[in-house]
Amino acid sequence: MAELTYRDAVAAGIAQEMERDDSVYFIGEDVAAAGGVFKTTGGLLETFGPRRVRDTPISEEAIVGAVMGAAMAGLRPVGEVMFSDFFATCWDIVANQIAKTRYMTNGQVTLPLVLRSANGGGLRFGAQHSQAVENWAMAVPGLKVVAPSTPADVKGLLAASIRDDDPVVFLEAKSLYATKGEVPDDEHVEALGRAVVHGDGDEVVLIALASMVPRALEAAQRLRAEHDVGCRVVDLRSLVPLDVSTILEAVGATGRVFTVEENPRLCGWGAEISSIVAEEAFYDLDGPIVRITTPHVPLPAAEALEDEAIPSVERIVHTVVKDQ
Repeated sequence: MAELTYRDAVAAGIAQEMERDDSVYFIGEDVAAAGGVFKTTGGLLETFGPRRVRDTPISEEAIVGAVMGAAMAGLRPVGEVMFSDFFATCWDIVANQIAKTRYMTNGQVTLPLVLRSANGGGLRFGAQHSQAVENWAMAVPGLKVVAPSTPADVKGLLAASIRDDDPVVFLEAKSLYATKGEVPDDEHVEALGRAVVHGDGDEVVLIALASMVPRALEAAQRLRAEHDVGCRVVDLRSLVPLDVSTILEAVGATGRVFTVEENPRLCGWGAEISSIVAEEAFYDLDGPIVRITTPHVPLPAAEALEDEAIPSVERIVHTVVKDQ
């Protein structure tokens, strides 16, 4: 095991798959010589050369279109959209072409591609560079949606995404890039669609994704230490496929459900999970499902306002105690 940052695990995952499979190549804005604007892809150009690691013009449409064409031609491309907000400029290709081609060709054309992007707030980048857009992708049939919370999962889930025969939107929490964790040195692959449960508390389950997982874990510790409330935390890791079985098992074991979401409240992924729980496990509930979210507003850049908008450890603890 080596201790890597979340950002270094990105390069480790890509490098693992490029070494394994010559059909994997990587393109994006400033991803080669500069090592990425968030320094997530350093060393890849030096290791694999300019034929397989390529800088592109500043055009998300060009990046995503090239990745789609390469996948149709038999490669396994990885394309970087620098900020997830910029999916808005190329959404026609993602939602109307990439997501639907395998279905519309009856499986004759597969699109084994990954679209990586830095997602979410916490770095004071303002409303156009801080959105958590996992709900955009989750709403489109034909896309898989992955969002890791630890360096080990970055490497393992990125590897699995590259090997998958369906298009994957891989959302990296930019606020976690500097965090560290142990990552296997050898080949590491995590199955898509399997959530991870932390803890065994029997009173409350906190269901979280990506940047909200560390906050949920800290909140669970405080709830136990300060309020004697036993929590378990479900790290979803992917929204499509969604590990419904693990969610329902956690609901049955606790009876109280709180989602912790960075995305804006309206139509967030927690609303879908709330619907599933209400349909499948209603009689396991001891109280209403509660969603802890960012309000439905453009995310402010001012420190105090951004911190107020995104769910904090304090807000999670306060909400659980208030609703117990």
